[in-house]
Amino acid sequence: MQKPSVAELRPVVHPPGVKDRRSGEHWAGRLYMRELSLRIDRHLVNTRVTPNQLTYLMTVFGVLAAPALLVPGIPGAVLGVLMVQLYLLFDCVDGELARWRKQYSIAGVYVDRVGAYLCDAAVLVGFGLRAADLWGSGRIDWLWAFLGTLAALGAILIKAETDLVGVARHQTGKPPVQESASEPRTSGMALARKAAAALKFHRLVLGVEASLLILVLAVLDTVRDDLFFSRLGVAVLAGIALLQTLLHLVSILASSRLK
Repeated sequence: MQKPSVAELRPVVHPPGVKDRRSGEHWAGRLYMRELSLRIDRHLVNTRVTPNQLTYLMTVFGVLAAPALLVPGIPGAVLGVLMVQLYLLFDCVDGELARWRKQYSIAGVYVDRVGAYLCDAAVLVGFGLRAADLWGSGRIDWLWAFLGTLAALGAILIKAETDLVGVARHQTGKPPVQESASEPRTSGMALARKAAAALKFHRLVLGVEASLLILVLAVLDTVRDDLFFSRLGVAVLAGIALLQTLLHLVSILASSRLK
């Protein structure tokens, strides 16, 4: 069968609203990855590859970010970024292939969410182990591995807090939450939410942003010839993850999402 063109694919796999989802679309997807994924889609739509298989592959790339980051120096950081970018690419492609074929799957949605959890956690755990200096000549400092794991736990809890809104609404017979319900009910909380959104510090614990930060810190460490900046980064990300876990929970309780 003839491969569809990008122009033929676009209106089907990128229906109105896909790129505009406030909580469901990453900035990298809007900026460049959705355009790249279209070029991959056209080579896959006539094959036997299924959307679910791509979702599993996506998850594998996300998990591989952790061992990639264990490679010392800048090469390991570059590998980490590459694994996360491949994760993001197939996170786009699996849904686009499903929309083109109208081949939807509850299992696919579930594995997609699991993959998102694992990718963020893998990057942060890998970062902590990297900062612990596993392959160095001195003593391994497990404090940094602990802080990286703590940051990963916070990142997972933030996602779980969001997903559990849907669980709570389903179990009480309520319809899925609308995006407008995420707005805080008090002016003070609304102001705090706007400030957090403007600063975007909370995004640093997400896989894409964290991997890019790790690469920058790896360059700085190379200049300094130690792990000072990576260790500082691990501590900062652990603090952000714990703070955001609490703030996100308060934000949900202060909104109409559970009403």
